[in-house]
Amino acid sequence: MYLKQIEQLVVLQKVDDEIVLLQDELKRAPLQITELEKRRQDVEDNAEIIRDKLKYLNDQQKRLDSEIESDSVRLKKSKSKMMLVGNTKEYHAMMREMDNLEKQNRGREEEKGTVAEELARQNLELAEVDGQAKALDSELAVARQSLDARIKQAQARLDELSNVRKDAGLAVPRPVLQRYEFIRSRLKNPVIVPVAAGICSGCHIAIPPQAFIELQKGIQILSCPNCQRLIYWSEHIESEAKAEDEATEA
Repeated sequence: MYLKQIEQLVVLQKVDDEIVLLQDELKRAPLQITELEKRRQDVEDNAEIIRDKLKYLNDQQKRLDSEIESDSVRLKKSKSKMMLVGNTKEYHAMMREMDNLEKQNRGREEEKGTVAEELARQNLELAEVDGQAKALDSELAVARQSLDARIKQAQARLDELSNVRKDAGLAVPRPVLQRYEFIRSRLKNPVIVPVAAGICSGCHIAIPPQAFIELQKGIQILSCPNCQRLIYWSEHIESEAKAEDEATEA
């Protein structure tokens, strides 16, 4: 009876471990979508900032073109009037005005060149961001498509494990099962652990020699005096004994 109870507790723990993993999977799956959506929104926000910059730069370029064109027209008119100037004073005044117009337009042409360079840089950056957006859109489409399937698969497996857990629980005396559930609610996994060479594999501390002797007898289910986990002698479970032999040989 003792060995049967230990075996069922080990089975119960394996089932509970898988249940925890599946429950984590059910929690993580939607979070992955949320994370992708956040990344996609960040990319879109970045793209919007670049578009605002491009709009500003294009407006600047149009303003400069308009001012250059306007002053070029004024310059032509001033050159035409030069032939009609009646005195030296007016001539020099018009020359100064024309020099100022030419100087302003040279400055605008230089500014236009700087704006054009920045426009080219921002367009390249926007193209890169648009590429990131398309990649994330594809990733999101795949993730959303597989999300429902993953959730259904995980839920179906949880239903199977729930039945296995019930069967395993029925094979364990109620007081022992209650101890198992109590420990599980207060400690991190695992709850039931093997003892090899007198060492508890849960806390990695040696159990008292007398407790180890009682454990080897296989009469009742004991707890580790240090970590309070349920313990069993590794030799009592074939798979545990085999793993211990292989470790020793290695």
